[in-house]
Amino acid sequence: MPTWASPSSVWNTWEAFEGTTLLGYAVAIAFGAFLLFQVQPLIGKYILPWFGGGPAVWTTCMLFFQMLLLAGYAYAHLLHRWLAPRMQAAVHVVVLGAAMLALPIVPNTAWKPTGGGDPTFRILALLAATVGLPYLVLATTSPLLQAWFTRAQPGRSPYRLYALSNAGSLLALVSYPFVVEPWLRLRAQALVWSMVFAVFALVCGWCAVRVWRMGSASDDSRQDGGDADAAGRPGVAARILWIALPACGSLLLLAVTNQMCSDVAIVPFLWVLPLTLYLLTFILCFHSERWYVRPFFWGLLTVCVAGMIALLVRGVYASIALQVCGFSGGLFVCCMVCHGELVRLKPHPRHLTAFYLSCSAGGALGGVFVGLVAPNVFHAYLELHIGLWLCCALAMVAFWVERRPHRRWSRSWAAMAWLPAFVLVMAVLTGALCWDVQVKLRGSLSLSRNFYGTLRVARYSGDTEAGDHYSLQHGRILHGSQFISPARRREPTTYFGPQSGIGLALRLRRRQSPLRVGVVGLGTGTIAAYGEAGDHYTFYEINPQVKHLATSRFTYLTDSEADCDVALGDARISLERQKPQHFDVLALDAFTSDAIPIHLLTREAFAAYSRHLKPDAIVAVHISNRFLDLEPVVAALAEEFGFDTAIIESESDVEQEIDAATWVLLTADQNFLDDEQVVAATRDDEDGPPVSPLLWTDDYSSLAEILR
Repeated sequence: MPTWASPSSVWNTWEAFEGTTLLGYAVAIAFGAFLLFQVQPLIGKYILPWFGGGPAVWTTCMLFFQMLLLAGYAYAHLLHRWLAPRMQAAVHVVVLGAAMLALPIVPNTAWKPTGGGDPTFRILALLAATVGLPYLVLATTSPLLQAWFTRAQPGRSPYRLYALSNAGSLLALVSYPFVVEPWLRLRAQALVWSMVFAVFALVCGWCAVRVWRMGSASDDSRQDGGDADAAGRPGVAARILWIALPACGSLLLLAVTNQMCSDVAIVPFLWVLPLTLYLLTFILCFHSERWYVRPFFWGLLTVCVAGMIALLVRGVYASIALQVCGFSGGLFVCCMVCHGELVRLKPHPRHLTAFYLSCSAGGALGGVFVGLVAPNVFHAYLELHIGLWLCCALAMVAFWVERRPHRRWSRSWAAMAWLPAFVLVMAVLTGALCWDVQVKLRGSLSLSRNFYGTLRVARYSGDTEAGDHYSLQHGRILHGSQFISPARRREPTTYFGPQSGIGLALRLRRRQSPLRVGVVGLGTGTIAAYGEAGDHYTFYEINPQVKHLATSRFTYLTDSEADCDVALGDARISLERQKPQHFDVLALDAFTSDAIPIHLLTREAFAAYSRHLKPDAIVAVHISNRFLDLEPVVAALAEEFGFDTAIIESESDVEQEIDAATWVLLTADQNFLDDEQVVAATRDDEDGPPVSPLLWTDDYSSLAEILR
């Protein structure tokens, strides 16, 4: 009969082992950090299709996580400062138990939006209801357990445990796009995360029990270690920089993520990459001050800021690789400067929780600025410009505040060397950033911004009066043009000319009159130019500001002979909720920009579209894209749903304001595909390489496989 060890002997063995290695603290901190950052891309991807698939969805998620991180650090600070060790342990065990009751972290579909408008606060409420309490508990782990560690081991620095925390976070972020996302469906990810959280709660509870067993013997006097008074209280300037430097790093993180997602794609990889680099700078800087060599990184900062400004000027004409590498490298250097200067100002461990609370407050302020303030104050994306300027300014201020670099200088000599350099550098940087903004805004008739992005209307002059036209740009991508002359303003332009795929589909389908047409993506409403009396056109548009401009600055909708409706809200959610519309033609025109809404090209999305199609309907998918080859994705969808396809490539015509365009027409109507006009316009692929279909689902999509 086996002999089982008694619980007390097991505990004593563990305690003896932990007394030498402090394994319990390390495991709990790393484990908590891993879960903390694993849940961010998980829940972000889960709700991305519900709110339009834009980069602002991720920015809002990051705002929520930063605010809750601040709440967690405040909880740890107050617990550590005002309660005795045993009471701290008791309270935290109760909070851990409450967090367990909130599992699993599967969002309720009732949170899906019902129409247009700014969904920021709905996203925040959804996240609070779904992951709020578990995330809050995870956010408290690192500062609280470091404070317990300092009380138990007053002679040892806890700051390397902070680096360990960030290492756990880094592992979570790196593993998500390469291990978790490819192998587990979203619901399975949420359930597995919930189970692992339960294990973490047990480990963290074990640490709390150990604190209870220590009792009040290790009080704050032990934590101070006898030299706390000698360390002195941090000055006001240092405390301000504890907030300002992390705020700048957070601002740059979100601004760079926005920039890349707006011009490349809205995928977890481009959320994870900047966040990984951001955390890596924390790991390096808090592990050892030797990683941050001020002269070296200040030199790199000069080069990287200049390079990022050059990328901003070049815009979408820069390659994807150059944009991702340039902005990511610049973010890493800027955050190394912010966090390197922050670590040089870190206080004695006596002020540890106050220091971490200030840092988290700074991170939250950066998130509030990018997520809430900027979209409601600025009419263009200016956050990255502001972040670059602040990074350089704060680095120089921190250099002055920290005594070590000039402790052998007289104050007058230091001022003479420092002030002119500061003024010169900031003047040059300010001039360069202002010049870039002026170039982007020059010639704007209308400039507006909301949750879904920046919209700009400009007037361009042709060779004749009839050639003058208005254009609409979403970010830096053209979304439609219209001639100003009354004689020409009903002519379809840009990607929708008579020889384009959509023009061909609507002209040939005219034999069945009247037509019911659905269009995903309003733009200027150009497709309405094909409407005739008796036709019904329904445009699906998520951005209310686009509808406003399409009916105030452009006249395609009001000039059309067809009955035109605009359904505000995400197209996929709208179509999922509507009764069958019996469309003759459904045009999908949401993929022109480089930041494509992937959730509109998945198997689940096409299942929603299919409910609204007549048996012989045509689905016209606009796949013109500078960097992404969407043809394999559309080919897989056609195969999955039993459609035959025709790829129509039309050429540009400058005089007619027609742009080259590629449309894929999907239909089960063989008579349409055999029409001589369709056959003549269809691209001949006999001599080219075969296309390998690539089926996207809500759980899996890979941009790497469709990069040109």
